[in-house]
Amino acid sequence: MTTAQDQAEPMRLAQKGRGLRAFFTPGTAWLALACLGAALFFWPGLVAMAEAWQQPEYSHGPLIPVLSAFLFLRHLKHVPAAPGPVPDRWPGLAVIVLALGLGGFGRLIQIDDFAAYGLILWVGGLLLISFGWQVGRQFWPPVLHLVYMLPLPGVLYYGLSTNLQLISSELGVSFLRFLDVPVFLDGNIIDLGVFKLHVAEACSGLRYLFPILSFSYIFAVLYRGPMWHKAVLLVSAVPITVLMNSVRIAIAGVIVNNFGLEHLEGFSHFFEGWVIFLACVLILFALAWLMLRLRRDRMGLAEALDLDTTGLGPQAARLRFVAASRAMVLGAVLVLGAAAAWQAVPSREAVAVGRDPFVLFPRRLNDWVSGPPLQLDQDIEAVLAADDYHAALFRKPGEAAHIDLFVAWYEDQLTGGTHSPEVCIPGAGWEIAELKQIASPVPGPDGAAFTLNRAIIQKGVSRMLVYYWFDQQGSRTASAFAAKWNLTLGKIRDGRNDGALVRLITPINPGEEDAIAEARLNAMLANTLPVLPRFVPD
Repeated sequence: MTTAQDQAEPMRLAQKGRGLRAFFTPGTAWLALACLGAALFFWPGLVAMAEAWQQPEYSHGPLIPVLSAFLFLRHLKHVPAAPGPVPDRWPGLAVIVLALGLGGFGRLIQIDDFAAYGLILWVGGLLLISFGWQVGRQFWPPVLHLVYMLPLPGVLYYGLSTNLQLISSELGVSFLRFLDVPVFLDGNIIDLGVFKLHVAEACSGLRYLFPILSFSYIFAVLYRGPMWHKAVLLVSAVPITVLMNSVRIAIAGVIVNNFGLEHLEGFSHFFEGWVIFLACVLILFALAWLMLRLRRDRMGLAEALDLDTTGLGPQAARLRFVAASRAMVLGAVLVLGAAAAWQAVPSREAVAVGRDPFVLFPRRLNDWVSGPPLQLDQDIEAVLAADDYHAALFRKPGEAAHIDLFVAWYEDQLTGGTHSPEVCIPGAGWEIAELKQIASPVPGPDGAAFTLNRAIIQKGVSRMLVYYWFDQQGSRTASAFAAKWNLTLGKIRDGRNDGALVRLITPINPGEEDAIAEARLNAMLANTLPVLPRFVPD
């Protein structure tokens, strides 16, 4: 005997089957093929992001696409369905072509970050093709949010990290002095007398800054207050993060001062993660509430935040209305063809260059003689991450001061790279009193002119004169960004990724004029440049 429920079951299954068949339309089929082709073509960028997401600073990365999809579907609720023809799809195809060009350029020079940037452009182009220019351009907020899943370029990362370390150190020490804790700051070293705390990269605040930046962006998008409120919420992420990181450093200093270093590790593990993040989130909420109160706005904070998540499922189902337009078909064919064509291109291995190791670097350069090479601390070596380096003190009979020569060489700068002294010097407690780019007083080994950085650094009454430059396969420059550009050109030209940083330092003795120290440095520079190509190949 069959029941009414048994009789209804075949009808329910038939309706479900019709629903599935309705979803798999020619438009969604071409959309799926386009996504498959993009995954294959931009694969190096996806791998680079996955590797970056394993670092604490970028561990929030996997959540970014999910949150961007939420922002997209939420916005889609306010866009009425338009089943008719969409005439303005071709701008999206132009964006797709630009994305493929950027991704192909990144794959050509094996800098995977370019492929990741291209992937975000491709997403924007796909939305423009699917919805047309007039509608699709409204979805820029969720597409822009995808930027937060990308790792920073090395030059920006180390510069930002060091500056945040210095700011956090200074604020943390100010809080400690306010609490009557005797403390002295030497660069990134917080000296508590018996104990010393080193504000390392992990204490720079970057591991909180990137997630908070993403959260503040979503907060600003969902916030229904005035536009200037949104701007304040967005830019406040940086000072809030630095402030909370400084508070953490100050609390760590109080614990060490009162209880010793052995009590610090447990506190750090507890306080480094969600406690700081949640505190920053609460401050953002408090800031939004305060701005609403100052405007005497009748809207409460709960009303100001559009947290309605209903109806997202039906919005996702609207994908079945994507048409198999000529622009969509051509976009899918282009990305699939680019992915297939790239598989046929043989991979280009990095070119190994012949060079002498620094262990053979001469100890005598005319009248200048050095002692045994200096060995850096293991922690410094780990941060430096050079494949080979040379550090030595050269002296000349009759000269009042020595010359500190340091050269770091990198075989593959795509997996590492030079760290500018402009970033590292302040971390060692030295203040940069003067920094400028000058024409080298001595031409390069090939007779060509080049630029270098001239800096005067000081710590207390001690002063030193510094020369440094980036040596990229025979191209010498004072600019870190020009060095990156030269690296890119070298990769395109002959597949080379190698490069070096060269630095010369001499003390400025008490009562000694800067010009005398500079003449000493120039003399050493003239002796060093002819020798360098053996160890830093042109």
